[in-house]
Amino acid sequence: MNALRQLGLLKGYVRRDAEDPEDHRVLALFRNRAELKKAYAALQDEIYRLKDRIKQQEGATLRTQEMLGVLETRLGLSESGFPALVFYQLRRLWQLGRELIEQFVAELARQLEERERRAHMAEHNRRQFARRQEVEARLNAAQTEAAAARERVAELNAAHARLTKLWHYFKRRAVARQRDAARAAAAVADLAMDAARAVSTEVEQEPQPEFPGLSVEARRTINMTAISYAEVLCMRLSRTALVARAREATARREITDEYGSRAECEALMAEIERASALIQARTTIAQEVRERSERLRKIARYRNATDTVPTSDSIAFAEGDVLANTAAGASAAKLPNVLAEDTWDLFRVLLR
Repeated sequence: MNALRQLGLLKGYVRRDAEDPEDHRVLALFRNRAELKKAYAALQDEIYRLKDRIKQQEGATLRTQEMLGVLETRLGLSESGFPALVFYQLRRLWQLGRELIEQFVAELARQLEERERRAHMAEHNRRQFARRQEVEARLNAAQTEAAAARERVAELNAAHARLTKLWHYFKRRAVARQRDAARAAAAVADLAMDAARAVSTEVEQEPQPEFPGLSVEARRTINMTAISYAEVLCMRLSRTALVARAREATARREITDEYGSRAECEALMAEIERASALIQARTTIAQEVRERSERLRKIARYRNATDTVPTSDSIAFAEGDVLANTAAGASAAKLPNVLAEDTWDLFRVLLR
C-alpha cells in the first residue's frame, strides 16, 4: 500500500510538473521569438528591395537630368537647336497619329460594347421570360392539383361523417381507406406545389448575368478599323516622307543632326505642321476608313477562330489598291504594311 501511495504521489508530481504554467510561458516565448525572427527577416528583405528601387530611381533621375542638360545645351545653339525642334516635332507627329487612332477606336469600341450589351440583356430577358412562363405554368398546374386533392379529401370527410348508422360500417371503412389515400395524394400535391413555388421564387430572384465582354467578331471589327485608320493617315501623308522620318525619330533616344541647315529645318517644321493639320481633318475620315475596312475585310486572314488580329502578310499592299492609281503621283510614298511595321504604334491600340 505504501508503494502504491508513493507511486500515486509520483504521478501527481509528474502531472503537476507537466501542467506547470512556467513551461507554457517558456514555449510561448520560443514561439514569439521564432515569429519575430521571421518578421525581422521579411522586413530586412523589404528594406533591401526598397533600397534597390531607390538606386534604380536615382539612376533614372540622373539619366533624365543628363538628357535635359544635353537638350538645354542643344537648344541654346542655333545650329543644333533647330534639328532638336524638328526631332521632337516628328516624334509629336507620330504620337498624334496614335492618339487619333486611339480616340476613333475608343468611340467605336464604346458603341459596339453598348450594342452587344443591349443584345446580351435582350437575349437574357427573352430566355428569362420563356423560363418564367414555363415555371408559372408548372406552378399553376401544381396549385390546381393541390386544390383538387384537398377538395377530394373534404368530400370524403363529409361522406365519412354522414355514415353514422350501424349498417354503414363496411361502407364507412371503405370511405376511410379512400380518405387516407386522398390525404396522402394531397400531401404529395402540396409538396409538388411547394417545390414549384420555390423554383418560381428562385427564378424571380436570379441576378442578371454579367456582360462577358466584346465578342471576337466585334474585336476583329475594331482592330480592322484601327488598321484602316492607320492606312488612311499614311495615305494622307503619302506625298511626303514624314511617316518614315517620324518612325525613325520615335525609335531614337538621342537627337540627331540629320535634318539639314536652319532653312531646311524651318521648311521641314512647316511641312510637319501642315501634315498635322492634314491628319486631324475629320471631314471625310469616316468614309475613308470604311472604304479601307471593306478592302481589308475581304483579304484579311486569321491564324485561328479566336484570333482577333489578322496576319500581317494577308493585309499587305495588293493589286487594285488605292495607291496603285497614278493619281497619287509619281513621288508618292509607298503605303506601308502598317501592321507589320507597327505604324503609329498600332499594336498598342489593337484589342486581343
